[in-house]
Amino acid sequence: MMKKKILVVDDEPSISMLIEFNLKLVGFEVHCVFDGEAVFDAIQTFRPDLIVLDLMLPKMDGFQVCRKLRNQNNLVPIIMLTAMQDLTDKIAGLDNGADDYMTKPFSPQELISRIHAIHRRIQTLPSATENAPITIGQISIKADQREVTMNGAPIELTPKEFELLLFLCKHRGKVLSRQQLLHGVWDYHFLGDTRIVDVHISHLRDKIEQNARNPEYIMTIRNVGYKLTEPVVKESLA
Repeated sequence: MMKKKILVVDDEPSISMLIEFNLKLVGFEVHCVFDGEAVFDAIQTFRPDLIVLDLMLPKMDGFQVCRKLRNQNNLVPIIMLTAMQDLTDKIAGLDNGADDYMTKPFSPQELISRIHAIHRRIQTLPSATENAPITIGQISIKADQREVTMNGAPIELTPKEFELLLFLCKHRGKVLSRQQLLHGVWDYHFLGDTRIVDVHISHLRDKIEQNARNPEYIMTIRNVGYKLTEPVVKESLA
């Protein structure tokens, strides 16, 4: 089995060396670069399976790197590292395309756990038995091809948005707590920050709802979580 490749992007050599050492220890192949612009050459030559990306970088910061990769339709999973405790910076990372974030200082073991969690989700979603399209309202999901359409038109989702939508569809009509979604989609077996769920729900609504402020598909269940429902078909007046 080929080793999974991890690209580490951090301008602090001590942090890069710590991450590289611990990732290699558990069997990953690791390549380090030290500024944002270097990511794009590394993408072509190293072809990483996942990027560990610091926010504060020379030449191009982590937000810009995320945004540029997603604009190029590059869906490589990204875990963003930030020394900032402010929630706004964390949410901005997710807004720009990161799949997850961690706040410095962090435990290398937790970083490894989150990398494994992302890889497990990629490997297990979709399963080989999910060849038939899943349809709810005007949305059709081809899980084996990781494609989503609405009224026949393709919808571009990030890998995590796709997994979240698929998980909600599998449990349609059921109220799911934020912690259940965090466990089911992010595969976190520890108490994680459930605000990451709210950010991805918001992004998903922006893409599948006609009016994200008045959703027809993803309903908020106050003080509990979310539920995916079949939209009510409005009868036209003859």
